[in-house]
Amino acid sequence: MKVEQIYTGCLSQGAYYIESNGEVAIIDPLRDTKPYIERAQKDNAKIKYIFETHFHADFVSGHIDLAKQTDAKIIFGPNANTSFTSTSALDNQIFVLGNVSIKVIHTPGHTMESTCFLLLDEQGKEYALFSGDTLFIGDVGRPDLAVKSNMSKEELASHLFYSLRNKIMTLPDETIIYPAHGAGSACGKNLSKNTFDTLGNQKIENYALRFDMSKEQFLNEVLEGLQEAPSYFSENVRLNKSGYESLDDILKRGDTELSVQAFESLANTYKCLILDTRAPQVFKNAFIPNSINIGLEGAFAPWVGALIPNLQQEILLIVDEGKEQEVITRLARVGYDHTLGYLSGGIDAWINAGKEVDSIKSITAHDLEQIIEENIDVLDVRKPSEYEAEHIKGVRNFPLATINESFSVLDKTKEYHIHCGGGYRSMIMASILKSRGFESIIDIQGGFEAIKKTTIPLSNFVCSSKK
Repeated sequence: MKVEQIYTGCLSQGAYYIESNGEVAIIDPLRDTKPYIERAQKDNAKIKYIFETHFHADFVSGHIDLAKQTDAKIIFGPNANTSFTSTSALDNQIFVLGNVSIKVIHTPGHTMESTCFLLLDEQGKEYALFSGDTLFIGDVGRPDLAVKSNMSKEELASHLFYSLRNKIMTLPDETIIYPAHGAGSACGKNLSKNTFDTLGNQKIENYALRFDMSKEQFLNEVLEGLQEAPSYFSENVRLNKSGYESLDDILKRGDTELSVQAFESLANTYKCLILDTRAPQVFKNAFIPNSINIGLEGAFAPWVGALIPNLQQEILLIVDEGKEQEVITRLARVGYDHTLGYLSGGIDAWINAGKEVDSIKSITAHDLEQIIEENIDVLDVRKPSEYEAEHIKGVRNFPLATINESFSVLDKTKEYHIHCGGGYRSMIMASILKSRGFESIIDIQGGFEAIKKTTIPLSNFVCSSKK
């Protein structure tokens, strides 16, 4: 028996490869199926089952393409109705895989179809639980994402309470917990950086598994502090239930090299969004006017999902050479399938053709230190929880995630200095404001981490500021 976690850092997502006697099960695969197929080929094994713990909201799963490519069966838990061929398994149903077996454990709460899969080893002993978004390391799945109008988050949280206590906490303490996500995922509030643990250790360290916790306490703690889910979540659920275009077709369309003339023509004709995926401090020096910077070397796909509200948006790319397919794939992982191509030669080709470019001024934290007392307007674009922990005294919080709803309160005639935690999010914000007619935008390099190394006065309490 082999069990391998295939972790994708930018999505904080764990898929799983289980092999026994030449048969393979894949749990919660991403849309790009090649790694799973190649891994099975390495073992000279056949993929027999594709298990989905629930209808994922934060990414488009690879179950449909993988099933077509391998003839594997798609298995969901109870209450999962799809528009494609799949099996909605029964609670406690057993699936044989080589010399081991996988038991279905229906655990409603995160969603009503949420299901864990218990791996029983060659002796029938409970070895590992693939817990999806029901149980994370250090946290549990948020109960407010289910797309079902007649079920409140309180009702879902109640289901989750009983699922944890009656279905999961009764398993042996040595059972390994393999969740679908780690730190950074929006599917929970405070996930651990660890991507697996034993159940026994989680009973000690996970607040939601306290033995002395009442249901009322559980509901209060699980529901407290939930941030609004990104708008693309509901669309990803829909795609995972109803089906989607093949990734091969998306790559074929999007991996198209465009001349400056063709790029400009598409941008003007189709009102495409120009997405520049270069590093922030490279982007700032020269970029196509009205383009948006979301750097590939960061939480790229989640920020695309949070900030581009329309999954049907046609996109033109500025990318570092050799990164074209990676960018298109990572966009497709969260349902952005309408990439039309990329600029051949990148920004240099645009400049050499005599086309107009824009730029963003960027200063250091020490530069900010020299002018901080001059009544300048500074925007802290980090999450509210980061801001509340510590921030520049007197500076207001203006979270990047809310920019589409809140930018209208800003004054286009003013100059704004913008910082985040390390410099990634502030350039995204700066580029969005630039594209909407804000001319006096100044980025703070290194963000709050650099600011803390100066003498700029800080506060660790919430001041009366606009959020």
